[in-house]
Amino acid sequence: MAEVPIDEEALRRDMVRYARRTWERGWVANHDGNLSARLGADRFLATPTAVSKGDVCPEWLIVVNGQRDVLQGTRRAFSEFKVHAAAYAARPDIGVVLHAHPPHATAYAVSGTPLPHPFLAEAVVTLGPEIPVVPFGLPGEPAVDDGIARALGRADVALLAQHGVLAVGGSLEQAWLRMELVEHLACIAIKAQALGGVKALDPERVRALAAKGRPASQPSFGDAPTDRSVGAPVATASSAARPDLGSLVGDALRRFQG
Repeated sequence: MAEVPIDEEALRRDMVRYARRTWERGWVANHDGNLSARLGADRFLATPTAVSKGDVCPEWLIVVNGQRDVLQGTRRAFSEFKVHAAAYAARPDIGVVLHAHPPHATAYAVSGTPLPHPFLAEAVVTLGPEIPVVPFGLPGEPAVDDGIARALGRADVALLAQHGVLAVGGSLEQAWLRMELVEHLACIAIKAQALGGVKALDPERVRALAAKGRPASQPSFGDAPTDRSVGAPVATASSAARPDLGSLVGDALRRFQG
């Protein structure tokens, strides 16, 4: 089955919008943070190096390959694209990679303290039962690539030790929302420390909740994409980012009534 073409102009507008939202939230400062999206075989749309994410515009975006060679555009690729390349290499279903420094989540990443997930039911449905920590290393080091591959084999978000947070998804919206949720969890966990800390969810409940969620990060930059192996429809990224809350509420009410 033929590939669904990507609307690159729309993708550029979305990347600028989410880059600016990342800056507006205070998740990045100076030239920090970066976003990229898979365009095709060894082609990726990315924010360039040495620009504030609050200033980036569509014409500044570049197209690069997995080796950071600029294929299109006049600006340079950021050195941390090696981290993005490791994520894409680890999982061909990933369509977008977002790296930022949201303060509360990054506080865990730089302190050596794991974020005490899972403690919030909805977050298990959305993120799964684990938020791994990738040991510190320079982008491109084999140990870092291996750590990213291991982390993304278990989750769609990871803390990067002494570095920040990495979130992946099938769309910019999905990756951004996952980053937002990790920062929200970290903020709650830090505030809960004054009350004795968070209380972990029961492991059996965690397994049940995880089974209902963590939708795949299928790329979906087109209309009605299909699974090429079976020809079945694939959920769009916007719908994949949102679990079926009606079903979850219904299940909870049935358990309560029972």
